[in-house]
Amino acid sequence: MFREMRRARQQTTEEEARRILNEGTSGVLALSGDDGYNYAVPISYALDGDKIYFHAAPSGHKIDSMRRNDRVSFCVIDQDEIVPERFTTHFKSAIAFGRIRIVESDDDPEKRRGLELLMDKYSPEVSDEERAKEIAKMRACVVPVLDIEHLTGKMAKELVAKK
Repeated sequence: MFREMRRARQQTTEEEARRILNEGTSGVLALSGDDGYNYAVPISYALDGDKIYFHAAPSGHKIDSMRRNDRVSFCVIDQDEIVPERFTTHFKSAIAFGRIRIVESDDDPEKRRGLELLMDKYSPEVSDEERAKEIAKMRACVVPVLDIEHLTGKMAKELVAKK
C-alpha cells in the first residue's frame, strides 16, 4: 500500500523515526485542500504510541479538509544543516501516514488525553490549577487524532556513513 523508499539506504530505523516524532516541536500536516489543491499546515502536536494529537478550532480550512478526506501525512524535520560547499543539506526527517479523526465531545476521554499530552509537551511547568483552567477554556476546540498506519524516516546520505 505504501511505496518503498527509492533510496532505501537512507531510510532510518522505525525507532529513529519515532524519536524524531517524539522530540520534534512542530511539523507540517498535509491534507487534501480545496479545489484539488493540497493544503499543508504547520502545527504543534504530541505523540502517544501510534497516535498523534493536535488541537484546532472546530471550523476552518484544516477541519474542512480533514472531514472531506481523512487520509493525511505529517512530516517533522529533525535536522537541516546546510552544507554550502557541498551544495547539499544534512537532514533527518520522519513522515507519518494515516487516517485522522476529529474528537469533538468534551465527554470523550480521548479529547482530554490529547489536551493533556499537548500541555505536558509544551507547558510542563504549569501548575495543576492553571492546567485545569486552560483545559476548561479549550472546550471550544476539537482534538484531531492521527492514527499512524505507516511511519518512515530518511536521512542525508552523508549521515548514513556516520551511523
